[in-house]
Amino acid sequence: MKAFNDQISLDDVHDIYIPIVHLLKLKTDHFNEWQKTKADFLSKPTRKVPYIIGISGSVAVGKSTTARLLKVLLSYFFSDQKIQLITTDGFLYPSAKLREMNIMDRKGFPESYDMEKLINFLNEVKSGKSNVKAPVYSHDVYDIIPNRYDIIDQPDVLIIEGINTLQLPSNQQIYVSDFTDFSIYIDAADDLIENWYLDRFKKLMDTAFQSPSNYYYELAHTNRDKAIDIAKNVWETINLPNLLENIKPTKTRADLILHKTDNHDIDQVLLRKY
Repeated sequence: MKAFNDQISLDDVHDIYIPIVHLLKLKTDHFNEWQKTKADFLSKPTRKVPYIIGISGSVAVGKSTTARLLKVLLSYFFSDQKIQLITTDGFLYPSAKLREMNIMDRKGFPESYDMEKLINFLNEVKSGKSNVKAPVYSHDVYDIIPNRYDIIDQPDVLIIEGINTLQLPSNQQIYVSDFTDFSIYIDAADDLIENWYLDRFKKLMDTAFQSPSNYYYELAHTNRDKAIDIAKNVWETINLPNLLENIKPTKTRADLILHKTDNHDIDQVLLRKY
């Protein structure tokens, strides 16, 4: 379940993630009951409405691992329900479009996402449409894979993971968070996230970057210190500014904040009171 270079403490699974699943069981039961009540009030047939969980946080903070872990646990505890997972990376504009817009160095910032496509996708999922297509992004080629899709088919619970799930784009009247029923923000100190980012980069240089098809293949075969300096520059000029300007300010909008310390251990759990 771990994303590359992430860590999972079994104590955290037992003491934190399983109780979160029990909380989500209470939440989804209430949600489904409310859908029935609302349908009765409107004199309409009850329809299946997916419960959507949004997971946000910085690059390299462990969003993917949290999302995968929750999917596994929910699938186990909600064995009679369909649980699906999607990432917002697939809704980035293709690299060719980013170059055309002259924002390749802003990849991950709000303007680099096709928000209209993402909102339409969520609207179709929330409306109960079957076989909704989501584009697939590859971190190996650093781009959208043409004609490849993940299919979301009327899940009971959909987990959507991405840095922008809590953001409020200025040019949209409807936002991703309007479709989420419960949101989680993964938090950690900025310098700690930077260490995780650089540590992951170093390990990728020895593994995934060795594939000739990988976007970073040539970089992996340059001077190692030079490559690490490039990664530090990417963090300082792209990832950190995006975190400070667009991601971290959304933290207090989350229903639940999981704060991490060394080794990705969780040392604080903050649940919204009201």
